[in-house]
Amino acid sequence: QVQLVETGGGLVQAGGSLRLSCAASGRTRWYYTMGWFRQAPGKEREFVGAIVWSSGLTVYSDSVKGRFTISRESAKNTVYLQMANLKPEDTAVYYCAARSGTSTSDATTSGEYNTWGQGTQVTVSS
Repeated sequence: QVQLVETGGGLVQAGGSLRLSCAASGRTRWYYTMGWFRQAPGKEREFVGAIVWSSGLTVYSDSVKGRFTISRESAKNTVYLQMANLKPEDTAVYYCAARSGTSTSDATTSGEYNTWGQGTQVTVSS
């Protein structure tokens, strides 16, 4: 089993940047895809992006493509979500999640993930 802890959320002005971290602990990470999701008040949980830990392959939602970047640091067992040019509509609780397997075809579906962090709030002011 994998345990996940997100950090780095906060309040930022529109156009600003923020970096979220997701520290993983527990069983080996090499067979996992790590995903980032977000949920705004009154809305469904939304896929943001994902990275295959072993290969570094990434996939993003259209709403964040070109603005957000996911990376991983193997020595620290940590995945990052670098967010740039933030917009008020990016305001949400951001969650990282882990799933078995390395295919990105199912990586956009929250139900495919079996381990979740506690979430971190990101608020973008206009």
